[in-house]
Amino acid sequence: MSKLSILKEFWLFLRERKKWWLAPIIFILLLMALLIVLTEGSAIAPFIYTLF
Repeated sequence: MSKLSILKEFWLFLRERKKWWLAPIIFILLLMALLIVLTEGSAIAPFIYTLF
């Protein structure tokens, strides 16, 4: 199962069940995960972790 099929299945779930309130939550979680991964080895990392 590819990652794109998971996204497609999630989109179909949101559309079919009208759970649009889940989309912003998932989007923010993905952005936070991306921020942590990209700044993991940088000098900014200690400042990012103090936010949480």
